[in-house]
Amino acid sequence: MNRSGDEQVSLVDLGRERPQLPAMARNMSPIVPRASISGRALVAVVAIMTFLASMTTGTVLLVSASAAEWQSEVSSEITIQVRPSPGRDLDRDSQAAADAMRAQPGILEVRPFSKEESGKLLEPWLGSGLSIDDLPVPRVIVARLQPGTTLDLAGLRARVTQAAPTASVDDHRAWIERMRSMTGATVFAGVGILILVIIATIISVSFATRGAMAANRPIVEVLHFVGAGDSYIANRFLRHFLRLGLEGGLIGGGAAMLMFGFSESIANWFAGTPVGDQFAALLGTFSLRPSGYLALAAQAVLIAAITAWASRRTLFATLDDIE
Repeated sequence: MNRSGDEQVSLVDLGRERPQLPAMARNMSPIVPRASISGRALVAVVAIMTFLASMTTGTVLLVSASAAEWQSEVSSEITIQVRPSPGRDLDRDSQAAADAMRAQPGILEVRPFSKEESGKLLEPWLGSGLSIDDLPVPRVIVARLQPGTTLDLAGLRARVTQAAPTASVDDHRAWIERMRSMTGATVFAGVGILILVIIATIISVSFATRGAMAANRPIVEVLHFVGAGDSYIANRFLRHFLRLGLEGGLIGGGAAMLMFGFSESIANWFAGTPVGDQFAALLGTFSLRPSGYLALAAQAVLIAAITAWASRRTLFATLDDIE
């Protein structure tokens, strides 16, 4: 191109000065923005839901383990009460009942409680320092069974009452049934809470997916125009929400694991107090077994998978509406 005289002006190819991206980088550009307000909100929701689900599951595991220990201890003992009766020697009847228990096969140990020890059993209800000489306090005998032993309870009662007519034999069957009922109710409540958490997670993910699809509707329409199929578009959104679900599950599940990890130390601070003793009786040592932590980790992954599944179902329904 000539200007005045022989002056020449060379043209500059602006295309060469543009920053060029590799083809792989262009292909890997996300359709859905990774850092968005809706994405961070969904991570927070999934984290909260995972934390609540993990705390519920961990508590159910603690209660179940504690109840199993209680049932094992209670079922391995038999308690005999020898009540005082006019004209009978209470000490002699107690010794006769203990001897009858020792003669029974499958009994490992028989421990008669003395008068003072039997009185101390009443201190939680009557208080300490109270004279029980004038009270008809029965004598207690505790017998420990050999594991796996099946006793003829009716025959045992007959032999004990023959030796001591005022004695009664208790195999704690009523307490065991109550513990089983309590454990079953706790597990049922935990499963109910988990179902509610999963439903809330599905609803939250569905709304978040529809919001992301609405915000990226022009991109989806262009992809349809150039021939992209529903599976291709859905997989891009699916990866996005699966990553958000895993991130939220990791945060919520990790926080719950730390809570249970420090629960034993926290329980030691309240040891000896009425509240601490009640919780210790209900939940044991507050420490989860390794299998419990594996269950919490698997639950976090499950919630992330549910997030992806709910997103996929909503994606195809929304793509049908766009078409």
